[in-house]
Amino acid sequence: MSDFGPDDLPIRDDLRGRTPYGAPQLDVPVALNTNENPFPPSERLVEALGSAVSDAARGLNRYPDRDAVRLREALARYLGHGLDADRVWAANGSNEVLQQILQVFGGPGRTAMGFEPSYSMHPVITEVTGTRWITAERGADFRIDPDRAEELIAEHRPDVLFLTSPNNPTGTALPLETIARLAAAAPGMVVVDEAYAEFRREGTPSALTLLPDHPRLIVSRTMSKAFALAGARLGYLAAHPAVVRALQLVRLPYHLSAVTQAVALTALEFSDELLAGVKQLREERDALVEWLRAQGFSVADSDANFVLFGEFEDRGAVFRGMLENGVLIREVGPPRWLRATVGTPEEMSAFREALLRVTA
Repeated sequence: MSDFGPDDLPIRDDLRGRTPYGAPQLDVPVALNTNENPFPPSERLVEALGSAVSDAARGLNRYPDRDAVRLREALARYLGHGLDADRVWAANGSNEVLQQILQVFGGPGRTAMGFEPSYSMHPVITEVTGTRWITAERGADFRIDPDRAEELIAEHRPDVLFLTSPNNPTGTALPLETIARLAAAAPGMVVVDEAYAEFRREGTPSALTLLPDHPRLIVSRTMSKAFALAGARLGYLAAHPAVVRALQLVRLPYHLSAVTQAVALTALEFSDELLAGVKQLREERDALVEWLRAQGFSVADSDANFVLFGEFEDRGAVFRGMLENGVLIREVGPPRWLRATVGTPEEMSAFREALLRVTA
């Protein structure tokens, strides 16, 4: 076997030296590193999913509904806010949704801007679509100063502006007034990434309420988190019908399989059951924040299913110590901070015990 490798291939110059994105997938007793929902589907839902997939399997010799109309109708009903199928689009995970947005509204000669620390895939997807990434900074409290943000928008005039609420990895939610101001100031498309929207604390509004007044606003969501369907890969967005039609210019034919559509439709029928688990995770998150602060840690306010905490002189040593104790968390975000997903009560008990041992 020769030493022939990627560097010997005529790949794009801007891809040379890159490594694939991905969090560690390790076999550990407690995995709290990728913000998954810890509660598996109930037996009732598993049976319904099996039946739906079985029905879909009988027609796998045919292509699926190319535009996933039934699924988009069901997603619109779930979101409410007067939405219909013409205002909703779906793809294989919210990352594909974001990629399609950048394929249409970004590209060579165009720019996208986001406020960091934030979701690390935003710049990755931006750059691999040939779009130039512009980094704007969040404040020391991980919030966005709307006055400074308007200045940066006026200076850089990005074609795509990313606003993440609740933000990943900090958990911070944006005030609706800030989103509205920046949507009005931005010259191009504004994407509000609401992957963790269902975990928001009571009274925290969604950017969906702003859609009627901002035709270039896009709100992206996922079924990976609240719906506990990370393995199904279903993301979606709500936007003006013209935006949805534009995205169809770059979608691959039959991009959503019949099985994916069947699974997502079935899960939506069980939304009440699944969102009950979300309520439990909210309570567990709030208890974790309170406990961490009582132990003397700094903790970012969280409206998500994870918590960013610190500050550590050597966060890598803490990360490794936790892993040695069987608890996998995430070394991500600001240099002195770590992020932990909210798990089951048993997993959070293991997290607490491990953290006290490692930091004693």
